[in-house]
Amino acid sequence: MSRGRRDPDLVRSYVRTGGRVRAAHDLDLVTLVRAADDARPDHRPDERRLLALTSRRGALSIAELSAYLDLPASVVKIIVSDLLDSGHLHCPTPAQVKPELALIKEVLHGLRAIAG
Repeated sequence: MSRGRRDPDLVRSYVRTGGRVRAAHDLDLVTLVRAADDARPDHRPDERRLLALTSRRGALSIAELSAYLDLPASVVKIIVSDLLDSGHLHCPTPAQVKPELALIKEVLHGLRAIAG
């Protein structure tokens, strides 16, 4: 990198969050969110991408969204917070997020194998 140039990722994060450094909601890396509404044309590109992911894949954690979107978790938290405020995302309760039956069976087999 030549002298005097800034890291484009730093500038990009700042622009993506409108200069904000904290989310309005208390979110952690394992907080699950799910799309409650479709993206609108006036949503920013990152918001549209995040809503598309949570529409297709169901409830995802902040950490998963960060990985899928290739964005820092701090930026994802701010985007998620904005979408929670607008009603486009919601945080499902644990009873609403049910694991796949295959996963439950796999865990059961693993526990049986450990128990001997």
